[in-house]
Amino acid sequence: MQALGRHILVEFLNCSSAVLNDVAVIENAMVKAAEAAGATVIQSSFHHFSPWGVSGVVVIQESHLAIHTWPEYEYAAVDLFTCGDTVDPWISFDHLKKAFQSSTQSAVEMYRGSSNLIKRVDFGGHAKPMHEKIPVRQKVQRSFWFTDKDENQAFSLRHTGEVLFQETSQFQKVRVLQSLSHGRMMTINDMVMCTERDEAHYHEMIVHPALQLHPRPQNVLVIGGGDGGSIREIFRYPSLATVTMVEIDETVVRASQQHLPSLASEFNNPKLKLIIADGIDFVERAAARGEEQYDLIVIDGSDPVGPAAGLFSEKFYRNCHRLLRQGGLLTLQGESPMFHQNAFVELRQVLSRIFLPDQVHTALFFAPSYPTGMWSIHMASKNGPHPIRDFNSARTKDFVREHRLKYYNEQIHTGAFCLPGFVQKMLEVEPQP
Repeated sequence: MQALGRHILVEFLNCSSAVLNDVAVIENAMVKAAEAAGATVIQSSFHHFSPWGVSGVVVIQESHLAIHTWPEYEYAAVDLFTCGDTVDPWISFDHLKKAFQSSTQSAVEMYRGSSNLIKRVDFGGHAKPMHEKIPVRQKVQRSFWFTDKDENQAFSLRHTGEVLFQETSQFQKVRVLQSLSHGRMMTINDMVMCTERDEAHYHEMIVHPALQLHPRPQNVLVIGGGDGGSIREIFRYPSLATVTMVEIDETVVRASQQHLPSLASEFNNPKLKLIIADGIDFVERAAARGEEQYDLIVIDGSDPVGPAAGLFSEKFYRNCHRLLRQGGLLTLQGESPMFHQNAFVELRQVLSRIFLPDQVHTALFFAPSYPTGMWSIHMASKNGPHPIRDFNSARTKDFVREHRLKYYNEQIHTGAFCLPGFVQKMLEVEPQP
């Protein structure tokens, strides 16, 4: 060959969108394509982007294979660059064509480092030519990244590439991955829902600031929360008679039971009534019966898209208000004031129109695996206790010590309701007295 290397620029068209959005499948196909061509694989690094798209590179001793996919266009751009005579990049091309289920391809081959243009120099006499095989003793290094992003910002976690659970229900795609720093993580529609490392931040905060104010909770309703973390925290209160959970997607429950046992530990509790149904419809029907049934309602939903979109409507919260007993409390995940600012503000405004203005409160907490790391709960009461004036810190201190909570404590409770100035301005509220 009268050149140092061969470089093929490929466009794969009319591919399988599902394949192009699966980082593990893409990585495996690229590594196998390199090996099939006779290359020596050194390292791979691949990122999945939310909601779709994969970028990655396989570093080979003879150069590299790189890719970026656009599943929404059934399109992948691939770069196959090999040095020497021993590796044939067209074998990689054929392998990837089948792996991506591509019916149309476009490819341009270029020879790199033409002998007519370059001349070899002696720079010490110890270096071997690029195309000579050098024994590789270490194992292949693999790098997978999951990225949760919007158009302006992103959060990434490195994972092993092993997909522990993946299923697309009629509502959403549910996956469980093994991250390297945060343990196992559940994603829904390629957005992080929880990780083993910091799920307690969220689940403790959506439950305990409310239940620590109630003297003797007996009946609790949870809408969503299929991972089981919220009911795990709720069942720490022995006065409970019944906890009703309404989760729209049994796939979430099953994924958690199989792969997140530390969250799913209370699904067999005899006091739990698990209903697989639409929580919005359940609340509407229950409110129509005119019964005040619950001491606490927890809205543990995902972001305002897909089946969770209705959990952000005024009609839904008016029905929740009807279901609360006098003195009862409502708590819900309130999004982030730095990520979903509009949803954060609108939820607070909706609650203020339904409950008395001085009985709606917002608390902030750290959630490192959620975008920006700052998250919120909104809490409202039906002529019930005030989160600061009626808070018994001694009781909470004993409770936290007994149950060995990881995030929530009596000082976090008080501090969480002290909002930064920019959040007070955003919500148009006065500082806590």
